[in-house]
Amino acid sequence: MTLLIRPDDPQLRGERAVALATLISATGSSSKKVGAKMIVGESGRIVGGVTIGGCIDAQVIEASDAVIASGGRRVLDISLDDDEAWEIGLTCGGAVRVLVERVEPHDPNDPVVRAHAAASALLEQGEAASIVTPLDDGQSFVDRIAPPTTLLIIGAGQIAISLTKFARELEMRTIVVDGRERYATRERFPDADAIEIGMPSEIVARIPATPNVAAILVAHDYKYELPVLRQLLRSPVGYLGLLGSKKRGAAVRDILREEGFTDDELARLHTPIGLDIGGKSSAEVALSIIAEVVAVRSGKAAKRGAGSAASPA
Repeated sequence: MTLLIRPDDPQLRGERAVALATLISATGSSSKKVGAKMIVGESGRIVGGVTIGGCIDAQVIEASDAVIASGGRRVLDISLDDDEAWEIGLTCGGAVRVLVERVEPHDPNDPVVRAHAAASALLEQGEAASIVTPLDDGQSFVDRIAPPTTLLIIGAGQIAISLTKFARELEMRTIVVDGRERYATRERFPDADAIEIGMPSEIVARIPATPNVAAILVAHDYKYELPVLRQLLRSPVGYLGLLGSKKRGAAVRDILREEGFTDDELARLHTPIGLDIGGKSSAEVALSIIAEVVAVRSGKAAKRGAGSAASPA
C-alpha cells in the first residue's frame, strides 16, 4: 500500500522521530510519480524512496537527518542534467521538489500522524483519500491517494504463493481463496493480507467487486471457476484472468456464451493469462500475470499468453 506513517508499523518501532520526504513536483523524466515518499528514521533506517535511488535520494537523506535534528521542515529543489539523469535510469534531465517534514510517529497529536491515520481509514474502506499540505510559499500540495489494487486469487497453489510475494513488493493487497484448508494456510502464504477458506463463489460474492480489484483464477477446476466467472464477468472488476491454455480458455468461453454471456463480456476475460515472457516455472508464470495486471491498470496494451506455457490443457 501507499507509504504512510502508521504508528503500528514494525519498520518504525523504536523511532522517536522520523523525516517524511514527499516528491511534490517533477519536470522532465521522473522515475516515480508525484506523491512518492521516503521515511528516514532517527536511527538511520530508510523506508521507501522518492526516486529509484542515486544522487536525489542521497540528498534527501542528508536533508532528512538535518530536519530531524533541527525540527520543522524544508523544501528541496534539485536539478539534474542529462548525464546525472542517465546514472539513475532516467531518459533526460529535469528538476524535482521534495518536501521533508519532521514527524513524531507515535504521537497521536502530530498533525502528519493525524492526517495519515484519516487517510489510512479511508483506504481500508476502499475509498480514495487526499492529504492537503500548505507550503511556505502560500501554495498547497494535494496528495491524492487511491486505494491499492487488490489481487483476489482463486486457488491456493504454487502460482498463488508467488503472486502474493510479487504483490507485496508492488504494494498490492492480496486475498487468497480456496476450499482446501491444507492448501490455504498462513505458513504457505505469509505474504497474503487475507486467507479465505470455503466455497470460492460464496466468498467472492461477499467481496466488493470494484475497479481496484484484479481477480485471478488459478484453481484450474471448472467447478470453482465457472461460478466465479458468472459473478465477475458482469461486475466492474478492473482485471479478470483465467489460468489455462488457449483450448481451455475457448472451452470456458463457449460454455458461458451458451449461457447468454455476450462476446463483449467474454472479451474482458484474460486467457491465456499473463504477458508473453516465455516463462514456464510457477514463479515465472506468476510474474507474467502480475505484469499483465500492472499493464491493464496502467492502460497499456501488451502481448499476452505467457501463463499458458505452464498450464495443462
